[in-house]
This record gives sequence, C-alpha cells and structure tokens, in this order.
Amino acid sequence: MEQGFSLNSLKKLAAEPDYTDVTLTAAERVRALAKMGCCVEINEEIEPRRYFRSGVEMERMAAVYLEEGSLENAYVLYTKFITLFVEKLPSHRDYQRCSAIPEKQLIMKKLQEEAFPRKEELKKRLQEKYSREHSEYLRRLTLLEEDRRRILLLEEEKQRVAALRRMQIESEQFRYFEDQLRRQELANKKEEINMLHLEHIDAPCGHPFSETCLSSLKGSDPPLNNSGDPERFSTARVEGLRRVVIPRDLTYRFLLLADSNTARGIETCGVLCGRLTHNEFLLTHVVIPKQSAGPDFCDMENVEELFGFQDQQNLLTLGWIHTHPTQTAFLSSVDLHTHCSYQLMLPEAVAIVCAPKHNDTGVFRLTGAGMLEVSGCRLKGFHPHAKEPPLFTVCKHVVVKDYKLNLFDLR
Repeated sequence: MEQGFSLNSLKKLAAEPDYTDVTLTAAERVRALAKMGCCVEINEEIEPRRYFRSGVEMERMAAVYLEEGSLENAYVLYTKFITLFVEKLPSHRDYQRCSAIPEKQLIMKKLQEEAFPRKEELKKRLQEKYSREHSEYLRRLTLLEEDRRRILLLEEEKQRVAALRRMQIESEQFRYFEDQLRRQELANKKEEINMLHLEHIDAPCGHPFSETCLSSLKGSDPPLNNSGDPERFSTARVEGLRRVVIPRDLTYRFLLLADSNTARGIETCGVLCGRLTHNEFLLTHVVIPKQSAGPDFCDMENVEELFGFQDQQNLLTLGWIHTHPTQTAFLSSVDLHTHCSYQLMLPEAVAIVCAPKHNDTGVFRLTGAGMLEVSGCRLKGFHPHAKEPPLFTVCKHVVVKDYKLNLFDLR
C-alpha cells in the first residue's frame, strides 16, 4: 500500500513542478512524478513484516493502475515500491532479523521481475505521452501567437485607415471653408463694383435702384456641399484522498456475527478488504481473523492465515472494524495506535467503530496532527494523548452504496 507522507514531505512537494503542467518538458514532468514516488518514509515502530505485507498490496494496486491505463499512478506506485524496499527499509533497525519472512522473498522477486522493468516501461511511455502533449502545447501556443499577431495587424490597419479617413475629412472640410472664403471674397468684390457703378448712373424715372433690384444683381450663395461624413469596423478525490465505497449492510451483518461476544461485553474485530478500480476503493470483504479479546481490547492472531486468504482472493487491506460493546463510538488511545499503522500503509484506510449499546457507528481516520503525534508516541496500552488539535476525525471520503458484501469468519 502507499506510504503516507509527512507534513515536511508535503511542503517539499508543494514547491516542486507539477507533473500535470504541459508547459514543462517531458523530462521535467517525469522527474516531478519520480520525486513523488521517492517521497517515502518508514517508522521504526512498525515491524518490517508489515512493510513487506504492505508491499505485496502496493504492487497489486500498481498493476491495477497499469491495467486501467492510469500511467502516472502506476509509475508513482512502482517508484514508491522500489524506493521503500531498495533504499528505505534496509535501514530499519529490525531489517536483518526478517530474512525468513515469506513476503520478503516475494518482494525481492517482484522487484526484479516486475517493478524495475515496468517502471522503465512506464517512464518511456510517459515520456512519449508528455512529448506529444508538449508538442501540441507548443503548436497551440504558436497558433495563438499567430492569431495575436493577426489581431494586432488588423488593429493597426484599422487605426491606419481611420487616421487616413480623418485626414480626408479634415482636408475636405478645409477645402470647403477655402471655397466659401473665395466665394465670399468674390461676392464682396462684385458688390463693390456695383456700388461704384451706381454712383455714376441715374435710376430710370428719376428713381434710384430699389433694394429689390439691387438684390437681383447679387449672386446667390451656392448650396452647401456636405460631402464630409464620419468613418463607417471548467475521480474524484476528497481532501486529496481516493474514495472508499462501503456496502450499506456492512455494520448490520458485522454486528450479527459479533452478537455473542457483544452479549458478554467482549470486543470483536475484523479486517476490511477490497479492490482498487477506476481510482477508488470498493470494500467487498470483511474477514474475521482468529483473535483474543476482552472488554476493551481485541488482538488478531495467526495473521498468516489472513494474509493467505487475501492473497488467494487478490484483496487489498482498506482498514479495520471493531465493536465497543459498552462504550460509544470513538478511537481510544490503543485504537489510535492500531489505526496509525493502517493509515501509514494506506492514507485512505478507515477505522469503523460499532457501539451497539448506544446504537452508534463511526467511520474514522487520524488527522494530520494525529498521525504526527501517534506515529511518534512510544507508549503502550491505554495512555493519554493531546485533545487539541483533534487526533481523529469522521471520514469524508467514504460513500455508502447498496451491493453485496462477502463476510468470512476464520475463527
């Protein structure tokens, strides 16, 4: 399963190039993906066997992503797989004492036969894909630049034509006023000449010319030649988590199975299993392993049988479920430590707590503050933890649907 990120790792990733950015070259985008895959940390308090078991499921998820064509997710998971088991886990203080673990042999085989070659194959395919996308980006950028240049040229031409038109209008107006001035000058000269003649010519019948006659000698103004006219041109992840789909009758069927223990005030626990499909987890099985339990604890036993069943059914571990026969639904300090190991392996892992006495069920996960505090806590058994900020919260990435649940009791 995927290794959880620390806050420092997330801050570091936030400053890295985004592999979805098509403006980056293919090499830069693949390098950004690789850095996401290399961001793996281990916890010394979690025994190596848990990591080897998690690696088996991590490789399954990577294979699903590859089969579904989700190349980026597959590449990141195979990179994490290699980083975890080649670089990180060998430095674990208990690593040398786990040579006989069957899962270790399987992991070593998966590394050589599948993880390394598939990572290289994916890298090549991603580079080809990103090269095509970058070329298409550059082509579209060139088209946009050409369009922008054409728009600028059109605008410049429009402005040039407008300027010419303004000059034409101004020129026509100037000629019109010049023509008017010339006409006025000619009219004035004619009037002066006529007045000069009138001084020497007697009017017929002893009468001077009347105003009407005088007016008839004057030229009329020409009509205005108004030729000047103005110019006429937006998976669906929740809080960064993949969805976990659970069947509606899960708690009802689990409580029926746990009823005899609940009647005696004893806890019952089970492992939530399922499959990854289209980048969401579908919870399909609840497996009840052999266990020892009491009023406030429940410890799994013979986990090899559980692992064998999961391998046979090709199932991923999606979290766990347990009862609080006499208490409400919450995560105790022991529950916090138990779930921390699940969530370190798979960030989407859920803890379902059933409180039949109070008719209450909660689906929880650790907060960022909870992961930091609990993963660094070395205390065992029941002990106090800080209450602020909250160490666990109700899951928001879980959805409930109607479908068949498989419940297996290995006790």
